[in-house]
Amino acid sequence: MKLGVYEIEKPLILGPMAGVTDWAFRTVCGEMGANMTVTEMVSSRALVYKDKKSAALLKKNPGTVCGAQIFGNDPGIMAEAAQLALEISGCDFIDINMGCPMPKIANSGDGCGLMRTPELASKIVSTVCETVSVPVTVKCRLGWDKGSINVLEFTRLMEDNGAAMLTVHGRTRSMLYSGTANWDMIAKVKQQCQIPVIANGDVISGESAVKCLKWTGADGLMIGRASFGDPWVFAEVSAALQGIPYAGRPKLSERVDVAVRQFQLAYEDKGEHIACLEARKHFAWYLRGVSHSNFYKEQISAIQTMEDIYRIAKAIQRDLK
Repeated sequence: MKLGVYEIEKPLILGPMAGVTDWAFRTVCGEMGANMTVTEMVSSRALVYKDKKSAALLKKNPGTVCGAQIFGNDPGIMAEAAQLALEISGCDFIDINMGCPMPKIANSGDGCGLMRTPELASKIVSTVCETVSVPVTVKCRLGWDKGSINVLEFTRLMEDNGAAMLTVHGRTRSMLYSGTANWDMIAKVKQQCQIPVIANGDVISGESAVKCLKWTGADGLMIGRASFGDPWVFAEVSAALQGIPYAGRPKLSERVDVAVRQFQLAYEDKGEHIACLEARKHFAWYLRGVSHSNFYKEQISAIQTMEDIYRIAKAIQRDLK
């Protein structure tokens, strides 16, 4: 797949997820096989108003083709924010969020709310494309709800107005993350578009990845929630797409080492307080499915310092298998 100056073979993308895909986690996933990453979504207005916390989310991670994702519903502000995001991050592409289903975003006309105003969405894409020197991509859903699925018309407009790549999550806004992703609709988008189309939704393993690509004919895959506490899902999927055996997840002690390294990277990026607060959920995710781990999950929920992390990690490696 070609995106700007990059030729990307079998694109495997870590999806942007607020509060999850920070620089540390993106770096770890990149090392495991994600060859494209996208920052957490950043408010266009916050960027334009010089919010330092928003700007800090745009740190580009090494080793992958990395995009900066912005959201908003004002073409002028979105264009200015896109230019700022490019200057701050040095990103390889700008991704416009037109798929976030959360009420506080979508009900304000941002995120998936833009699928209810396709002409405005088109204006945003064309204005941003005219402003920045890197490719502009769009992430969307099937539509607002079951009665207003408009992804075919919508993606055609996005392509006509300059989008260089489309990522389609096979659910409507009203579904949030429930039910089953509709790969048939993603296949229809791919059939009508000349630009690359990425399939998103229900890709959770090597087997499902191969099935999704065959089903949809998509140019690549985006993995989101399946990566929580499991960056190795990218190694599994990468192996499956190459048709080579996958050795399986490493033993628990090695997985804990990777978790600790992620938290160390977050500490370097954000400082101890924020890194430790966010480590509470990530560390618990790393222990999903591990027998007799509830005792340590309780300790994890109270992490305050890096020393807490090191102490708990050492105890888990000693006591659990």
